[in-house]
Amino acid sequence: MLAKQEIMEGRAVLGIEFGSTRIKAVLIGSSHEPLAQGSYEWENRYEGGYWTYSLEDIWTGLQDCYRDMVRDVREKYDTPVKSLASIGFSAMMHGYMAFNRAGELLVPFRTWRNGTTGEAADKLIELFGYNIPQRWTIAHLYQAMLSREPHITEIDFVTTLAGYIHWKLTGERVLGVGDASGVFPIDTEKNDYDNTMVEKFDRLVEEQGLPWKLRQVLPAVRVAGEGAGTLTEEGAALLDVSGELAAGIPLCPPEGDAGTGMAATNSVAERTGNVSAGTSVFAMIVLEQELSRVYPEIDMVTTPSGHPVAMVHANNCTSDINAWAGLFREFAESMGYPADMNQIFTTLYSKALEGDADCGGLLSYGYLSGEFLTGIEEGRPLFVRTPDSRFTLANFMRTHLFSALGALKVGLDILEKEKVQVDEILGHGGFFKTKGVGQRLMAAAMNTDISVMETAGEGGAWGIALLAAYMVKKADGETLEAYLSEKVFGSMEKVKVSPDERDVKGFAAFMDSYRKGLVIEKTASENFA
Repeated sequence: MLAKQEIMEGRAVLGIEFGSTRIKAVLIGSSHEPLAQGSYEWENRYEGGYWTYSLEDIWTGLQDCYRDMVRDVREKYDTPVKSLASIGFSAMMHGYMAFNRAGELLVPFRTWRNGTTGEAADKLIELFGYNIPQRWTIAHLYQAMLSREPHITEIDFVTTLAGYIHWKLTGERVLGVGDASGVFPIDTEKNDYDNTMVEKFDRLVEEQGLPWKLRQVLPAVRVAGEGAGTLTEEGAALLDVSGELAAGIPLCPPEGDAGTGMAATNSVAERTGNVSAGTSVFAMIVLEQELSRVYPEIDMVTTPSGHPVAMVHANNCTSDINAWAGLFREFAESMGYPADMNQIFTTLYSKALEGDADCGGLLSYGYLSGEFLTGIEEGRPLFVRTPDSRFTLANFMRTHLFSALGALKVGLDILEKEKVQVDEILGHGGFFKTKGVGQRLMAAAMNTDISVMETAGEGGAWGIALLAAYMVKKADGETLEAYLSEKVFGSMEKVKVSPDERDVKGFAAFMDSYRKGLVIEKTASENFA
């Protein structure tokens, strides 16, 4: 069997991504199709005023996920995993992990979910003339400086979650340009941090008398295809506690989930785009030219090879839906009808297609956390109906699925006004797992064709595996765009759904209510602890 031979000879490629609720590993072969998978469920915690994961969470999750992948390999191919052609790590973008010279974490990991850097973000936007979202690493760093947090004098290294994992396994302080573009603004001509802005920030550092400069503490930037170190003996032991995995395996630059989503959907060329919908939701459009001005609602990031991308990111998407699904499961079990979650989700999502186009007058805000795009500082999931609304299960589920796209739509309207052109939108993530449902509703929300590939459920772990494969398998001068289009996606089937006129009108009517009702959500966020 070819797959077994590739694994035994160390020619398979491994990608691991740290998502918000799941860590996933995907092992691929020469055809780029998954050979084996592993996963580990985890969840962030709200501690000390911040959303966080502990270091123990990170390493337990990584090791269990890798062990699960190895178990899958043994069951399918009856062989151990002793070596690999290459490895790639990715994770949720943004956030803040700061370390001292001894490599000790100075404050608990502050994830992308935190909306605590408003003052810093506003000041940096004014200083740079460039949008700096609250999630970005530089906003977290500057907020710590503004707040005179004691740890800022001890900083030796600041990075993202993907950068941290990569550093501990290779000793290399690097980031892929896509992940780096959520740390600090990137000069897309040089594929490096924008030097003019770096100099402006260094003056802020100097004013506080801090013993470091920005480039000294940030990871170096690498583009797709470049080497980013090899697995050390210590790194191999951290990843594989059984001791079977050999050191010396090359690693590609660590990337953020936005970049791996682009790779996983072949959305790295100009006029392509993708939308990733899971715990959070973001749409990425690869631009032909920069936007006409700065928009606080639009992140300017890059593809893994450095092309400019307009990103609309909403903190909330399916978390509230997941909570309701859990409630329905509890009800079914109480009635003596146990059902697994896949069955629950498929039933509920499919039911949404039976609802009224405008959701029957129901309204919801699935804000488990604050939502910058709509001006909500703290999360307060909220469901609202009027006495004359049509309160059915179909309308209830349609409302929650539409609501999951509400904040995203606020940002997408800006790109429409900018006349940003896109030839195709690819969808991926948990929102699309129930065949035809999320895809159809997303088409209504974006009023454009939405395509989903058979790999839509594989997500970023497969995407980072593709980037790791590209690093070691590309031909001389072969671009990432060409490699993906010709060697990965050339024969892959896609299912395209065009907007249904009834759904489009229904979503527009829903959004009218959604925008008007934001005053209710804001009141709940401000007044109900």
